[in-house]
Parts: sequence; C-alpha cells; structure tokens
Amino acid sequence: MTVLADRFGRVATDLRVSLTDRCNLRCTYCMPAEGLAWLPREEQLTDDEVNRLVRIGVELLGITEVRFTGGEPLLRRGLVGIIQAAAALTPRPRLMVTTNGIGLERMAVPLREAGLDRINVSLDTLDAERFQALTRRDRLADVLVGLEAAASAGLTPVKINTVLMRGINEDEAPALLRFALRYGYQQRFIEQMPLDAQHQWDRHEMVTAEEILASLAPFGLQADPVSRGTAPAETWLVPGHLDAAGEPARVGVIGSVTRPFCGDCDRTRLTADGQVRNCLFATEESDLRKLMRGGASDDDLAEAWRVAMRGKRAGHGIDDPSFLQPARPMSAIGG
Repeated sequence: MTVLADRFGRVATDLRVSLTDRCNLRCTYCMPAEGLAWLPREEQLTDDEVNRLVRIGVELLGITEVRFTGGEPLLRRGLVGIIQAAAALTPRPRLMVTTNGIGLERMAVPLREAGLDRINVSLDTLDAERFQALTRRDRLADVLVGLEAAASAGLTPVKINTVLMRGINEDEAPALLRFALRYGYQQRFIEQMPLDAQHQWDRHEMVTAEEILASLAPFGLQADPVSRGTAPAETWLVPGHLDAAGEPARVGVIGSVTRPFCGDCDRTRLTADGQVRNCLFATEESDLRKLMRGGASDDDLAEAWRVAMRGKRAGHGIDDPSFLQPARPMSAIGG
C-alpha cells in the first residue's frame, strides 16, 4: 500500500465523499433562493463508481475514515447501499454522514443497520422563524426529530454543526450548547468560511473562534486533556455535564479561518462528479471519473489520486492577499 502523502509529510486517511450537489434547503450563506445549476445526472458518479473509488481509497491508499456529504447526502437514493458496500471493506473504515437532518427520522435506523457509525447534523438556530429566514424553508421540526432518531438509532455521538453569523444568530451559542447538553449531543461551532455561491463572504463579518469562546465563558469551560490529533475541532470540557455515553461533555470550536489546522490536515475529497480535491479551498481538481470511464485500472486510479495529493499546498492561505475563493461553493465540494 502506498499512502496519500503530500510534499509536507501529511498523510490523508480521512476521505470526504460528496454524493450530490443538490440540497432541500436554501441557506442564505450557501446558495441563492432559486438554488444553483445542479450537475447533470450523467456527470455524477454512479453508485458503483462511488463504491469503487471508496474501495480503492481504503484498500490501496490507506483511508481509514469515510464521511459522506453533499449537498444533502440523504437525497442520494443509493445512500444505504453505498454505506453497506463501504462497511463490507477490509480493513473496515469508520463511516460517517454529515446532513441537514431532513429525512433523518426515516433514515436513521436503515443507515445504522447498513453500517453507519456516526452522524453530524447542521443546525444554526433553535428559533423556528429564524430557521425559516436562514434556510428559506420551514423545516426546523424535521431537523429536531431527526436528531432524536439518530441518537435512538445509536449513531452516536450525535454532533451538531453550527455556523454563527454576525447580526443573525451569534447570540444563540449559549442556547445551542444548553440544548446539546440536555440531549447528550456534542455541539460544534464553526467559523464561516469563504465557500458561498454568491462570493459575498467578508472576513470582518465572521464570528471568530475567540468571540465564540467568550460567549461560552459562563459555562466555565476547561481544557480538554485528550489531544485533538488531526481533528479539526478544538474541544473543551463542560464541567458538571456528561454526554450520552456517560463521558465528560465536550464542546468543539472549528476555527478554520483564524485558527487554521492545515499543518495537521489528513483529508482528501471526492466530489459528486468524481474530482479529487486535495484541499477544501483548492482551485484545481483531478478528474478520476474520466479516467475510470476510460478504462483505467484500480492501480491507475490510485496513482492518479496520489499525484493529486502531492500537489497539496501547505495551507489554505485565506489571510494571504493572493487568496482566491474556489469557484465551486460548499454545496458542490462537500463538507
């Protein structure tokens, strides 16, 4: 096995697979109200093609964790079968899904039975009116029952991903953490990144990790003795609280912009149309779909993937004056 190593000694073991660029929400910080020009079906990887590339990643390239994302991955009709195929691999990778939670009430048990280990649910507000304004859909109740269903199905720890935005929901950090603590979920706050389709991101309008932690000061957070390793979230213990497994409750903050973790990055990304991205903010991609449909062998595809990863930059460079926002928005790249 030859691993996915870059020029800086980092080795990618975490694969993010976008299964679709489509979504059933229209979050204001992600896409316009009318949506985007979705990928034509013929340009998307088939289920068999997804399964093949995941297998190559695990068997030939050392991938140990696979997260399925979107768009909204629950919209992918073949999701359960894709999870089953990945769970049957040797060595078996750890399997996760990041979702907006709509449809999770119906899908949680089938996903767990297929072999899914854990789930992340995006939730930016607990206020129904604010949720509708942010997502342009009245679906907060669906997300909340989806969270409950995931926990009941054993997809734990259930993690909540929240993007705080200035003047919109930055006041909700304490309420969201209290909600997570009440139900045994793990709350994670994420700095807003320049990945919106409208290209309107403004660094000065972003709620920073430092500001988030200041708003959580009343909880008396304590440094987490467990090393974060290559995980993107810095975590803190919340004194006096336990999670669903009876372990000390934790809250995470992902400071992708102001506290970048590029030096420890262990991720590689595959878009819904079969492009390898060696960084979330990459401006170039490597086309595995074309190679695969042209008759490339597993070894050929693995080598092309290795070459793509060797071109990974040292960091995302958001603070560099020459930084260019990727042409693709987050919904097309995958979270």
